[in-house]
Amino acid sequence: MKKLAFRGAGFLLALAPLLLFAQRKVTYVDPFIGSEGDGHIFIGPSAPYGMVKPGPDNNKASNSGYVPDLDKPLYGFSQVHVSGTGGGPKYGNITVMPFAGDFTSIKQESLRSNETTQAGYYSASLAKWNIQTEITTTAKAAFYRFRFLNHDNRKAIKVDAGDFLGEKAIPDSREAQMFVGSETQVLTDSSVCGYSRIRGGWNNGTAYTVYYYAVFSKPFTSFHTWQGEQLTAGKKMQVDAGAKTGAMLFFDNSNDEELQMKIGISFISCAKAQQNVATEINHWKFDNTLQQTQQQWENLLSKIDIGTDATADQKKMFYTALYHTMLMPVDRTGENPLWDNNLPYYDDFYAIWDTYRSSHPLITLITPSRQVAIVNSLLNIYQRDGYMPDARSGNCNGRTQGGSNAEVLIADAYFKNLKGINYSLALEAMLKDAEVPPGGNEEKEGRGGLVDYNSLGYVSTNYVRAGNRTIEYAYDDYCLAMVAKALNRKGEYNRYIKQADNWQNLWRPITDHGATGFIMPKDAAGKWVDSFQCSVSNGKIAYVPYNNPLAQDWPICVCWWCGFFYEASSWEYSLSVPHDVAALIRKSGGNEAFKNRLDTLFDKDFYNVGNEPSFLTPNLYHWINRPDLSSTRIRQIIHKNYNSSRSGIPGNDDSGAMSSWLAFHMMGFYPNAGQSYYLLNTPWFKQTTIQLENGKQFIIKANNLNDKNVFIRSATLNGKPFLLSWIEHSDIANGGELILEMGATPTTWGTQTPPPSKS
Repeated sequence: MKKLAFRGAGFLLALAPLLLFAQRKVTYVDPFIGSEGDGHIFIGPSAPYGMVKPGPDNNKASNSGYVPDLDKPLYGFSQVHVSGTGGGPKYGNITVMPFAGDFTSIKQESLRSNETTQAGYYSASLAKWNIQTEITTTAKAAFYRFRFLNHDNRKAIKVDAGDFLGEKAIPDSREAQMFVGSETQVLTDSSVCGYSRIRGGWNNGTAYTVYYYAVFSKPFTSFHTWQGEQLTAGKKMQVDAGAKTGAMLFFDNSNDEELQMKIGISFISCAKAQQNVATEINHWKFDNTLQQTQQQWENLLSKIDIGTDATADQKKMFYTALYHTMLMPVDRTGENPLWDNNLPYYDDFYAIWDTYRSSHPLITLITPSRQVAIVNSLLNIYQRDGYMPDARSGNCNGRTQGGSNAEVLIADAYFKNLKGINYSLALEAMLKDAEVPPGGNEEKEGRGGLVDYNSLGYVSTNYVRAGNRTIEYAYDDYCLAMVAKALNRKGEYNRYIKQADNWQNLWRPITDHGATGFIMPKDAAGKWVDSFQCSVSNGKIAYVPYNNPLAQDWPICVCWWCGFFYEASSWEYSLSVPHDVAALIRKSGGNEAFKNRLDTLFDKDFYNVGNEPSFLTPNLYHWINRPDLSSTRIRQIIHKNYNSSRSGIPGNDDSGAMSSWLAFHMMGFYPNAGQSYYLLNTPWFKQTTIQLENGKQFIIKANNLNDKNVFIRSATLNGKPFLLSWIEHSDIANGGELILEMGATPTTWGTQTPPPSKS
């Protein structure tokens, strides 16, 4: 597919502020990375953690609303999107479309060309009418600039309050979004407002309402509104009567080619949407808003400097990875329609199962105050909704893919000394997850199969996802236990530190490809299960064997969410014991057997970098005192799976999960989320400087680093010999300098003391 670079006047004007500061970090962000393949990246503009994400829609089945195919017509620009997600789409509300012909049809589509995007900016030309559309945004409002380049054409803007992503022909289809209602009102000769009410989507959520207020830089001379398929000239109000509504606005008396529009979004009311416009964009200076949003990104991105030796591609990959990590979750503080308070409120955790491992630790590193607000938001949700979410979207909890992973975020915050969190309340919320079955829809929140887990010590095959639920609950229990211990709650500590070993109750001593011991299914009577009856047989098979760790029951036999493991095999999940790798090694037969096991995993391609349970796995060589092998595997994985192209992310970015994994490993360290340390590996840069929020800085230098010298031979921390292959968060937070001496062959550095383990 030919990729066009737009060089129109509007783009050059928007780019001008960037050209003056060629070394600014924001210039290296390429929102197109991950837009092809399975990345599902949102390519439109966004403020950091911005509620409003306006962007192009040309595929209602796409999670981001977008596919890169230039032969697929664009049908509009909606104001709310998610980024990098899998499963069914969410949002795609309040579609705006400029057009200049066929004024009797509600449907308006055009091919696009000259498409370009930057952090905080998107532009494309609508080829059908020669209309250039530029978009920038603030946190809660979007700013559009339209150029109607065919001067003789009538100018029109369509605002559609009934449109959304993920609509299916079958009502109540799983993961489909479904229309509930909409309303449209023409307020003045330059403003309209309304709302879109939708339910369902990926998390099967209850109805959410997106309100909007749009105001134009010039008055429109006439208008039509519609309800259902019926267009009516001059009707100001289309009330919510269970049909889709919208407005067409005509600008006949304007000889200027340029028309601007500001549109505010709110989850509370049209008046709040109008207030968001007035507060955040109180002018008609498009470029000023663009510069302000890009400066917000610059302020965050510049907290990490990777030096002048990094290549252009490396800078592009690294800073785009940081950018992707800060698109979600979404800051909706002040926009919570469910309860009235001014506490932090975040939505679109999509899902913590994906992001706890590296995205939230990266946010903690860059802006710990932001992570404090996010954790407090989880506790706010717990107090009002009864459970912390593992996933949440559209102001509704769901879906839970495995563990109750908010526990990991709380432990991570506590042991990285984040202040301003009520950890006693947090422990209460963690205990609710661990002790009270959610009942009803066990995909929504809490721990599904909890009765089994707390009575049998594992989740039996009476429940779906029993394998990953068991091992994830064990780690959640470890996080709970350690916070309880820190708060001097000895009873809870004693109980849950024992339950942290529950993963061993599904450890079956079978051998496959030379490796012994795997997490395998067991029924409620304690018997190993060797096959599953199919619920999706299509007349072909009735059972699927499950007597080896490469077995897969989904989706060929049972539904995607109904397998013993979620999205991975036992070869992958059996290595996901982040709190007790030492015990995992012993049960695998010792260091040499474990090394062979890891080598087999990677050499036989049983490993999948695109699946979060395997995020920590390349670092497991550290626990057998071979950090050199961890670094070798990580570099192989990045070279094979990541690049600066539009398909440069290996699978769904999952709200920044894949991107944050890359960013950490390019810097040369990686968190074991929920714990206080990072694993050290070979960095990609000769120097990385982290500007900490407390005013200090931490510097990592890799002396003599090049394509051959990729092994850490020795290290010093603040001038003193540093022998560990892992580093505490406090060492980074206190500021200082870690100097790595690199060479072509490994030494004994980092081989004396393995990273912490429970046992």
